[in-house]
Amino acid sequence: MKEKTHLPAGRQVAILGSTGSIGTQALEVIKAHPESFAVEVLTANGNADLLIKQAIEFKPNAVVIADELKYQIVKDALAKHDIKVFTGNKSIEQVVQMDSIDIVLAGIVGYAGLASTLAAIKAKKNIALANKETLVVAGELVTTLAKENAVNIYPVDSEHSAIFQCMAGEWENPIEKIYLTASGGPFRGKDKKFLATVKKEQALKHPNWDMGAKITIDSATLMNKGLEVIEAKWLFHLKPEQIEVIVHPQSIIHSIVQFKDGSMKAQMGLPDMCLPIQYALSYPKRLPSTFERFNFIDYPALTFEKPDTKIFRNLTLAFESMKKGGNAPCILNAANEIAVEAFLKDKIGFLQMSDVIEKCLSKTSFIQKPTYEDYVETDKETRKIAESLI
Repeated sequence: MKEKTHLPAGRQVAILGSTGSIGTQALEVIKAHPESFAVEVLTANGNADLLIKQAIEFKPNAVVIADELKYQIVKDALAKHDIKVFTGNKSIEQVVQMDSIDIVLAGIVGYAGLASTLAAIKAKKNIALANKETLVVAGELVTTLAKENAVNIYPVDSEHSAIFQCMAGEWENPIEKIYLTASGGPFRGKDKKFLATVKKEQALKHPNWDMGAKITIDSATLMNKGLEVIEAKWLFHLKPEQIEVIVHPQSIIHSIVQFKDGSMKAQMGLPDMCLPIQYALSYPKRLPSTFERFNFIDYPALTFEKPDTKIFRNLTLAFESMKKGGNAPCILNAANEIAVEAFLKDKIGFLQMSDVIEKCLSKTSFIQKPTYEDYVETDKETRKIAESLI
């Protein structure tokens, strides 16, 4: 008798950030498996038109548009569809607590995703975590809260999903080291002279992955990898010296685990975020998919090299922040968000982003044992300092 591959009764999913890159791909996964998933909640920041379209197609119980100016547009469009409509960021924090939700996909980009993820954990909802900044900013707080509420955090980032998949069946075996792979971004091998003149249009052309603007710029500066290093520390209970970054331009090996006997496990596949999204939503099941399959003959050589941390200083700044601890990663993240926004608006150059972040790390008040309120204040203080530098 053939084993059933769908999940019992289907998981009710809340997608936070449904109109972004991760959110839209998550809906593709759900659409492909109607017997396994149902959409219970959709939230968006300001893309009212796409949120309306998604709501009409997937018929969630409720939607939230964070931008209060767009509330009436969404409410009127969904009036005849029996879908509850709310507005404001506080509504996102409230809606994730609905009893009917089984799992929350945290896909809101940046610091903005922290409060709703914490609210979901307090409501004892399992988390499919695509928002790495949640663990970067408040890793100790988030992981402690998850443990207290018996909440599982399933990583969606391709690198952390790879580590998670390599650990299946190995949880009793301690990790000696992990290798997070990086494509190197569009400027791999370039020197400072070249980078001093690059424009956002060049930085937004990632060689392998299709992602949102903020993450794509972070990949170009290697800050994305730096944030992932800090996220990995908390997800897998690692020390800084147990995490290494290697540049792998083909993006086929998504990350590697090394065990204490020297054995290594790697998770491989074509660069496609739908697979880690599906794995996080369906875990521990592996659902069938129509994703394109990897062919070894198409990739006769897989290559690896050290990242150039003298040119791409953000990776060094991230490691230093992780080692320092306290609210240093929160400062790093806030400064980076402001710097990336300024670069996208042509206010500063590519290399200046690292300068802004480094200065913020030295100027913002350091707190060794921060509370949630401290993180909120640190974020505000850092943003003000970063804006003054720009």
